[in-house]
Amino acid sequence: MQSYQTESLRNVVLLSHSGAGKTSLAEALLFATGAVSRLGKVDDGTTTSDFDPEEVKRKISISTSLIPVEWKGQKVNLLDAPGYSDFIGELRSAVRVADAAVIVVCAASGVEVGTELAWQLTQEAGLPRLIYVNKMDRENADFGRTMDQLREAFGAQCVAVALPIGSQAGFTGIVDVLSQKAYLGPKLAEAPVPGDLAEALAEAREKLIEAVAETDDDLISKYLEGEELSDEEVRRGLRAATRSGAIVPVLVGSALQNIAAALLLDALIAYAPSPPEREAVVARNVQTDQEERLSPGPAGPLAALVFKTTADPYVGKLNYFRVYSGTIASDSQVWNASKGKPERLGQLYVMRGKTQEPVASLVAGDIGAVAKLQDTGTNDTLSSREHPLVLEGVRFPSPLYGVAVHPKTKADVDKLHSALSRAVEEDPTLHRTLNADTGEIVLSGMGDTHVDVAVERMRRKFGADVTTSVPKVSYKETVTAPTKAEYKHKKQTGGHGQYGHVLIEIEPLPRGSGFEFAERIFGGAIPKNYVPAVEKGVRAALGEGILAHFPVVDVKVTVYDGSYHAVDSSDMSFQIAGNQAFKKGAGQAHPVLLEPVMNVRITAPDQFMGAISSDLNGKRARVLGMTQEGGAAVVEAQVPLAEMLRYAIDLRSITQGRGSFTMEYSHDEEVPQHLAQRIIEQAKKEATAERA
Repeated sequence: MQSYQTESLRNVVLLSHSGAGKTSLAEALLFATGAVSRLGKVDDGTTTSDFDPEEVKRKISISTSLIPVEWKGQKVNLLDAPGYSDFIGELRSAVRVADAAVIVVCAASGVEVGTELAWQLTQEAGLPRLIYVNKMDRENADFGRTMDQLREAFGAQCVAVALPIGSQAGFTGIVDVLSQKAYLGPKLAEAPVPGDLAEALAEAREKLIEAVAETDDDLISKYLEGEELSDEEVRRGLRAATRSGAIVPVLVGSALQNIAAALLLDALIAYAPSPPEREAVVARNVQTDQEERLSPGPAGPLAALVFKTTADPYVGKLNYFRVYSGTIASDSQVWNASKGKPERLGQLYVMRGKTQEPVASLVAGDIGAVAKLQDTGTNDTLSSREHPLVLEGVRFPSPLYGVAVHPKTKADVDKLHSALSRAVEEDPTLHRTLNADTGEIVLSGMGDTHVDVAVERMRRKFGADVTTSVPKVSYKETVTAPTKAEYKHKKQTGGHGQYGHVLIEIEPLPRGSGFEFAERIFGGAIPKNYVPAVEKGVRAALGEGILAHFPVVDVKVTVYDGSYHAVDSSDMSFQIAGNQAFKKGAGQAHPVLLEPVMNVRITAPDQFMGAISSDLNGKRARVLGMTQEGGAAVVEAQVPLAEMLRYAIDLRSITQGRGSFTMEYSHDEEVPQHLAQRIIEQAKKEATAERA
């Protein structure tokens, strides 16, 4: 691949609902530019973009692929992002480094959940957008209906710049609205406009010209005065309006039939901005702690953002980056300004799917990859030591769905931690935590498919075979009434005996207080040096639990009396006495089970609020309030964690994928008696099974 200047680059992210044909479109664009000699298909597992075995198996995109194509002296870096919402981290990273977006919509299915998500992400990022209505050859395809849905969902700014010739099995080509030319078949042979499209074409052209004129003062004056706008004036106005977001051009075609892919490339070159045409990027200078505005150019200070990391047991770590300023070269020294460490670059690559093409250097605006960096990961900025700059990274969402992972065999024990570390490094939306209360390792992600894919990758790529289960809830125990207890530990052996005698008070504390230990001994009933041993024994009993081996919290224990033997007393004797005294007294202090309660915030369209509220009522939730934010309804509630372990799946089902939620720990609360008994019995069964 030849070298390109910054002005000749386009960075475009492909977004869609899963199954709309985004990856097929990327393949059609590769074929149209001659980058591949055969049109790959998702169903056959032969596309350049979906090369991961899990992608081939599931027939969906799982990670973002970089697909550069060359067209009419320009280079277009296509970022093929997943359409399935579980992989939103990949979507966010691709949107972060793109300068424009193509939202792919199925002509049969119309606007779907993933379409709305793509629109929302690009709107937040301020990206210019084009829409490509795909699958016009599919049964039930209807361009007019799809256009109506687009305008209803996203506004009148969605303007058709192409019309289909026929539909479904009769789809044969497209008509360019501005040039009023028809193009037929994969080779886009120019032909007369069909007579039955003349009226629709005239109407679409008038709407296009009117929409463009309304975005430009000079053009609207000319238009209102009845003067005809030239095609060049309309193109120039459309280019400016697209880049400002005032107009979203809508194109149409069929990726599988390779009809009109090339015209999409023409539109990207004409309407999508090059890096210099975007707003200057802001970076923070580490030395001065001041912000700097970076104009994309090869001579500026180096600033390259790592937006994606892949880990492979054979080739090692591969970091994908976009250069925002300056030039980065192979076999050079750079500075990781995010971590304050030097990095030695080896060979730089331009990636096309899994294929690596070596390049000598990459200029501002271009996207590439480099292997085997020691300390660099996703969201790090590569710059120079003399001018250390840090760019804003990708904002990844917090995980919503977790599973406990267990090594399948003894051989997998050692591999597990290494595999988890690599999986989390590769995907920042995966989190690994150790639950200190349950002893489980929990792998959390954005949904069940996301976590399933991660587990399968751990097995396939890193050789760690694991089983998964629903994570255990961190139940705790406490007491609700004050009590007193006495225990005398006395044991005579052949030599020194054992003697420890304590009297303790046990009383409940407010929620969240933890554990307090005090002593109130008068007259030397127990020597001061034995008091820490009593506390140690009590703390050991706290960990063993009262009802079902869950930790005991929010309790105060005071040792106030006892006795000792000058010869037979020892630390161990008083540890045992303290331990047994607590167990004896706690059982009489009306012990109860506590469960974690979470603050939950749910966002969804208004029409789903009734179903969400009904579902929350069945989950023992306390709804704290409902508000409106950005056109969506927001519910805030407190819900026991035990009811939220699979809520990511429940909410997706209730809202057809349109709902989202966040969750954080609030406090511990007493478990209702009828549920507590069931939990206690289950915990005792598990303890018996472990001992067996």
